Amino acid sequence: MSTTRPYSPGDRGPEPSGASGASEGAASTVGAATGAAAPSVPSGPPGPADGTQPTRGRQVRRLRLEGESGAVPLARDFTRQALYAWGWLPAAGAEQRAAAEDVLLVVSELVTNACLHAEGPDELLLSCDNKVIRLEVSDRGPGEPAPRTPHRAGRPGGHGMFIVQRLCLDWGVVRAPGTPGKTVWAELGAPA
Repeated sequence: MSTTRPYSPGDRGPEPSGASGASEGAASTVGAATGAAAPSVPSGPPGPADGTQPTRGRQVRRLRLEGESGAVPLARDFTRQALYAWGWLPAAGAEQRAAAEDVLLVVSELVTNACLHAEGPDELLLSCDNKVIRLEVSDRGPGEPAPRTPHRAGRPGGHGMFIVQRLCLDWGVVRAPGTPGKTVWAELGAPA
């Protein structure tokens, strides 16, 4: 379901400050030129000594992609490292492995769309709690992503947002007033 609301329906309420793509004052941006995974972005009191920062059960990681070549593999590697840090990988079973593969596929599709249809991705933001992982890709493009209709499986190309729509609990677009571009977000359920 495509929507423009800044958060998915349910009892979770709005995302913490900055999770919808707005700037977080104290949050640093990591991984720019190296594409290296960085510890979770602190947005609450310091957490355990392992570098993760829980925020009411939510962990957040950011990767700057602006001007990077090879943005899609960088984003996938960064996401894979986050999934390892958050315990989704190595997968304990087929359901958990499929959920992790879905996350990696959706990241690839969102970043690819920013590369093909916008001016390239600016940032990837991942946030995870016990129930949902949220993926956000920010870019400066004016377009509005939408699945091609009618969807024709045999036709080359144009399947990205259809895949996102099929795999995700929800997805949408957020635009910050007075700034160019958008943030495309998608949420997937955590494995049981």
